[in-house]
Amino acid sequence: MFQSIVSKFNSILFFSLLAVTIFLLDLYAWQAFKTLIRDLSSRTKSIIFYTYWSVSIFFVILVILRPFFHVEQTGNPVFGVIQAFGFILIFSKLVIAVPLFLEDIFRFFEWIVGLFSHKESEQLFHSRRKFISITGIGLGSLPFAGLTYGILKGAHDYKVRNVKLDFATLPKSFDGIKIVQISDIHAGSFWDRDAVIEGIEKIKNLNADLILFTGDLVNSKSDEMDNWKDLFSTLSAPFGIYSILGNHDYGDYIHWQSVDAKEANLVRLKQIQAEMGWQMLNNRSIRLEKEGEHIEIIGVENWSAKPNFPKYGKLDEALATSHNSAFQILLSHDPSHWRAEVLKTSKNIKLTLSGHTHGFQFGIETHGFKWSPVKYVYPEWAGLYHEDGQYLYVNRGFGYLGYPGRLGINPEITLFTLHSKTV
Repeated sequence: MFQSIVSKFNSILFFSLLAVTIFLLDLYAWQAFKTLIRDLSSRTKSIIFYTYWSVSIFFVILVILRPFFHVEQTGNPVFGVIQAFGFILIFSKLVIAVPLFLEDIFRFFEWIVGLFSHKESEQLFHSRRKFISITGIGLGSLPFAGLTYGILKGAHDYKVRNVKLDFATLPKSFDGIKIVQISDIHAGSFWDRDAVIEGIEKIKNLNADLILFTGDLVNSKSDEMDNWKDLFSTLSAPFGIYSILGNHDYGDYIHWQSVDAKEANLVRLKQIQAEMGWQMLNNRSIRLEKEGEHIEIIGVENWSAKPNFPKYGKLDEALATSHNSAFQILLSHDPSHWRAEVLKTSKNIKLTLSGHTHGFQFGIETHGFKWSPVKYVYPEWAGLYHEDGQYLYVNRGFGYLGYPGRLGINPEITLFTLHSKTV
């Protein structure tokens, strides 16, 4: 009880200090706008003044009240979008403040020099200050516009990526098989139902023979799927839909009232997938047959080479349930598993499908070039990788987490077309 009170007090103190810091940043950034609008009409200046401070004070109050929101409320996608816009505004104002601050430092040294010589004219100061204000606001508008676009447009700008691969060990009867991979749905973050419907329709229109989902159905709680289960239940494929768990599916990142409640949440999440017609492959395999030939789909629970992520996956157990097919596809949520264990364990796993990274939801992708900050944590972070006859594909994710948008890294639906290669 005492620890809970102390924790609450510390939380209130932290967010109160944060609110004060944000307010001071708002005050400083306002100087740029104030300088820029000084020659406008009184009515226009009043509109800008009240708009600026109404929005600023709203987010300051939101920060002060943050410790009093329950986890369930802060997990609300609408609340998440509001928080994201607050962050965008704060970041943009910070960018605005940088040139102002540098100019103020320069101005301070000018003042020192001016004590021993003639001072610059006030007119020159205002002229330079206006230029600095325009520069600051111009620079600040770039992250504001980009990150806002990432929410309003990028979050649901689903891109279908076509990947064609040839394998000598793929049975002839499976030649031309079409497989759709989706990953990282994060249903608890969705805020635009119509846009999600469009994404699901894109999946349907691919007419895949097989659909594979590589984990993170929710952010933490199974009830995040309540408003989306009906939509994802409409997906189907002749060979079925198979799925695995990602690190967020275990509910490890929120506080539970009891261990039993957390376990019940995971049980319910598995039930939901069964009700949607998805078959989970948690540390086991399944054989797909056609015309007397077969391939195998193997699924493991989350396994990461990174110390801050869980190792629930048991590849040895999954392989023990297999029929040692010459062509196996592995579903493993975290791509670090591929290099750390998969390549060292089985040569029959010709294709490993992962997700997890989201491509950081931010980066640059053009023909022949891709970059994202996540590459410095995950060497294999998006797209296709190959080593010694074995492939890894890292899906950029269907949904989003934290920042409710994407900038430069589109949400992805991957269509694989596999061919049997004659040796």
